[in-house]
Amino acid sequence: MTESTYPTVTGIILAGGEARRMGGNDKGLIPYVNQPLIAHVIHHLAPQVEQLLINANRNIERYQQFGYPVISDSLSGFQGPLAGMLAGMQMATTDYILTAPCDSPSPSPKLRQRMLESLLCSGKKIAVATDGKRIQPVFSLLHCELAEDLQKYLASGERKIDRWFKQQGMIEVDFSDQPESFTNFNHPEDLQSPALSCSVPILGIAAFSGTGKTTLLTQLIPKLRSAGIRLAVIKHAHHLFDIDQPGKDSYRIREAGASQVLVASRKLLALMQTNENEQQEPLLSDCLARLDLENLDLVLVEGFKQEAIPKLELHRASIGKPLLFPDDPNIIAIATDSELTIEPQIPVLNLNDLDAILNFINNYIRQYHHD
Repeated sequence: MTESTYPTVTGIILAGGEARRMGGNDKGLIPYVNQPLIAHVIHHLAPQVEQLLINANRNIERYQQFGYPVISDSLSGFQGPLAGMLAGMQMATTDYILTAPCDSPSPSPKLRQRMLESLLCSGKKIAVATDGKRIQPVFSLLHCELAEDLQKYLASGERKIDRWFKQQGMIEVDFSDQPESFTNFNHPEDLQSPALSCSVPILGIAAFSGTGKTTLLTQLIPKLRSAGIRLAVIKHAHHLFDIDQPGKDSYRIREAGASQVLVASRKLLALMQTNENEQQEPLLSDCLARLDLENLDLVLVEGFKQEAIPKLELHRASIGKPLLFPDDPNIIAIATDSELTIEPQIPVLNLNDLDAILNFINNYIRQYHHD
């Protein structure tokens, strides 16, 4: 510990989890507003502490590039946030550690001040932030003297953070005036802009040209329908196309200057809308707004590769293209016809096994509604 008369604090950014709900992607490294998530946390937390450490259990070299020491759990097997807190206490040379998760990009600028003042007044050794509705245990201030007790707790097989906090005696610190500072990202769709929030699950089909996206969809869609899944497909076209043929009445009306033409029959309804800016790519949010979501269970999206939506990557070795994963952090599974040279830590499916892909999509839909 330091000899300072004023308590000193080391910040610990917790980035050591498996991120299973994020498809196994390392959450701290996922891009958000043009930077990795952890870069936002560093920006807010570093000015508040004497030292800053990053707790990570994989991609160590990438985390080291942020310029702060990287520490891993002393316990193997992704044992949860308490293991990261223990590693922080064991490494810190300050009186306290102040923890924040790597997937909450906007921790409060008053986190250290409010937590430390409340803790010192209480005489306790653990302060936990609350958003006014519930505690946020990964936003905590802990005295480093607790390291030995925490090590014994974990050695006993316990992992529940709330239970250990209560055993030590904790104080709750009110941040109900800043609930947005606890916003975190657990699923790929959480990274979508608000305009892309959707009442039904969205799944992108991502692949290089020539992989057979459309072929797969035409084979898969009948199986999805037979399984009772009501679905829509949104497809991005990279070339000029026209569903309305020259000479038809609707074509002549649109060419005459109508920006929107809706053609309806007993079996089909089609809306054609002219894009005033020919240089502007269509937005997925605009396409979603035109769907009857109340009568859908799933939206499949082909194209729109820049959108932050959950995606199933199709990979065919014969076309000689690399994997899109892990450069696209929104990919949650890979369907391939060959052995992969990496272990992606996300589901890998047989591209030629339609039933396996169908089961994956069914599970994805169920998980979406369960979460």
